[in-house]
Amino acid sequence: MSPTVMSQSEIDSLLAAMSSGDVDVDTIALESDDRKIKSYDFRRPDKFSKDQLRAIQMIHESFARQVTTAMSTMVRSMVSAEIATVDQLAYDEFLRSMIQPTVIGILEMYPFSGNALIEIKPNLVFAIIDRMLGGRGEFTGKIRELTDIERTVVERVIMRMLELLEEAWSTVVDVRFRYENLETNPFFVQICPATDMVLLVIMKLKVGDVEGMISICIPYFLMEPIMDKLSSQQWFASTGRRSDEGAGELVRRHLDRVRVPVALELGHTVLSVSDILQVSVGDVIKLDDKVGDLLDVRVGNTVKFRAVPGTSNGNFAAEISEVIRNEDDMAGLPGGEGGSGDD
Repeated sequence: MSPTVMSQSEIDSLLAAMSSGDVDVDTIALESDDRKIKSYDFRRPDKFSKDQLRAIQMIHESFARQVTTAMSTMVRSMVSAEIATVDQLAYDEFLRSMIQPTVIGILEMYPFSGNALIEIKPNLVFAIIDRMLGGRGEFTGKIRELTDIERTVVERVIMRMLELLEEAWSTVVDVRFRYENLETNPFFVQICPATDMVLLVIMKLKVGDVEGMISICIPYFLMEPIMDKLSSQQWFASTGRRSDEGAGELVRRHLDRVRVPVALELGHTVLSVSDILQVSVGDVIKLDDKVGDLLDVRVGNTVKFRAVPGTSNGNFAAEISEVIRNEDDMAGLPGGEGGSGDD
């Protein structure tokens, strides 16, 4: 701000007013001190704007709603989840805020090069483990290292959360979270330099009567390529656009991961209980199918294919020779409810 140059007459008038008491010097000094000045720490500069933090909060609020449903199914108990805070801070400050031992899942964030992490407080971890292993979901108050079985249970929970996190982020950007490792000592986890800024999302999760915090930490350099997509307007626009367009793809992605039992039936026969009790090693049971007959291949409880038995690389195998279509399969084909019938 450029200085104001006063004339000699203005200076004389000001001095006269001060001498007569018409001007309060203390009031002038107080008004000058009331200027709005924001302190700025150059050691921890702000990387995320308020609008970007708001968009990130909305993304993770959607994630919290999905966690409520998914975790209730996993632990078979009442679960509630809500976002507590979304903030930015230096990585070493986050490390100092964690207790030891704790439970930290190290994550890979594709397609970006680098690691993020998710921390679950020990009291919450042991309550979830106790509930999933048949207990009442209680925490004894003793914090200790996890056993191999407990680590497996926790890894399963973390991987389920990452699936939900991907869905929440898909409204803005296509990102993949992959579980890499589990660590208990926070000072052994160095995903970025100590002075680098990170995004910290803290979610409050309550399982039964036990309440704890889950923290998601993402370094700024991982978020930098998508910063232009992080705004509340962008989130609202993406949510409305993808609600219909992405529904089919989302369903297909889930179906691709569904495991379905497939069985090859060599044949059938009927035996009495007395015959079954007399069966011993070396006995031959005659089936109703012949050697050259096609065998039924069941997917779940439905016969979907017919196949010829054989071997492949020394293993038992079957070559599909016929596809069996039922009415549900044919309804979606061109030519009416039953299709054209020329397959």
